[in-house]
Formats: sequence, C-alpha cells, structure tokens
Amino acid sequence: MLAWLTTGRAILRSLRIYYGDKSRNKKMDAIYARFLKAGDLAFDVGSHVGDRAGSFLRLGAKVVAVEPQPALGTVLKLFYGRNPSFHLVRAAVGAREGEIELKLNTRNPTVATASDDFIKSADAAPGWEGQEWDDRIQVPMTTLDALIARYGKPAFVKIDVEGFEDEVLAGLSQPLDALSLEFTTIQRGVALTAIKRLAAMAPYRFNAALGESQEFAHPEPLSAEAIGRWIAELPMDANSGDVYASLNDAALRG
Repeated sequence: MLAWLTTGRAILRSLRIYYGDKSRNKKMDAIYARFLKAGDLAFDVGSHVGDRAGSFLRLGAKVVAVEPQPALGTVLKLFYGRNPSFHLVRAAVGAREGEIELKLNTRNPTVATASDDFIKSADAAPGWEGQEWDDRIQVPMTTLDALIARYGKPAFVKIDVEGFEDEVLAGLSQPLDALSLEFTTIQRGVALTAIKRLAAMAPYRFNAALGESQEFAHPEPLSAEAIGRWIAELPMDANSGDVYASLNDAALRG
C-alpha cells in the first residue's frame, strides 16, 4: 500500500510537469507535426503518462502506446482509453518476444528500466542523486516487428526506455520513415550504438532536442557521425534529450 501511495504521488507530480505547460505542448505539437499528419500511425514506446501520445492524437494520428508499468497503464486508459484512435499495449519492447524484469523506481516512475547497466550508470552520477530502483516485476516483452505485424507500419516511433533504446531497435528488421530515441549523458554509448544501428539500416539523417526544449539543436540535419560527436562532447549536466532520425531531410531542418 505504501509503495502504491508513493507511486501515486510521483505520477501526480509527472502529470503537473508534462501536462501543465501549454506553451510546451504547442512546441511539442510543432516538432511532431514535422513527422505526422492526420491519419498516420505513431508508436509511443515508453509512454509514461502519455504526453507524447496526447500530442500525436492532437495531430490526428492513430496511436499505439506501449507502457509496461501497471500504474501508468491505468493512467493512460483513464486519459485516452475512450478514444478509438488510441490503443494501449501493456508490455516492454526489446529484441525478442517473451518476458523481462522491469526495475521500478516507486518515487520516480519516469525512470523505470529493463537495463541493469542504466542503474549502474546512474549510481552517484551528477543529477541522479537519490534515485533508487526499489521494486522488480516481470512484464511481457514484445518487439517493434511484432507491433508492426499487428498494427501496421508507423510513420513515426518515439522510444524512451531508459537505457534500453538499442535493444528496442534490435527488434526492428525494416527501416521506418522517422523515429526518435532518448539519450542520456550517463549512458552516451547506448545512443551512439543505436545511431550506428540506424545508419546501417538506411540513409538516415539526424537532429536532436535537449531536455524538454522541443526545439532542434542544429539548423540542418547531421550525419550519424556528426550527431554522435555532438552527443559525445555534451557536458554531463546536459543530462538528456532526444535524437530524431528521418529519411526526409526537410523534416529535420531547424
């Protein structure tokens, strides 16, 4: 009961952060409108409280939100469950189908992870003080390929899974038009490996947005090598952001 109360308070805090700033929501809609139009399909992998799913829906897209945390799945159903364009998949996403252990941070559900290396990297890192992954649950795991087989090929995929991004891409066997993946300065190698994987799959170009800025950091799209160097040179206190990959250069121009 205490854990559920702690998680409930943390979710309320996330709702205030991710839904309380209307100007942020406008910026978010503007950046995703580069990749999505009405009627398109979008995957929100690691949906959390669904602010990105909400943006995709506002743009008229059909949304598959993938979220393994039971409490967050309940929030997503309450917010969007009656929308016929919204589908919830209660699972993690990785390189294979099956089950996986999810490490929960009951005081900060935003950073639940399937990656032991992510937790080790966060230990005592600047900006991550006091984070504790204090619970474990087994959850179903699916793949991007399996989701595509079930729902269709998406126009855009957002991936935010706390150090498991490359594992998610390992379950994808075909190029997609556009996608984003979170990076952190405590685990730059995960993002760099994921970028290399994408570059080997198709002639992707890249841009990035720091933190929750919802604004591209570069006026023109970059190569895989250039975006990799930029991530490698970021100061530690940059903390996190999202890399955007697209087969359409115009969508990535700042």
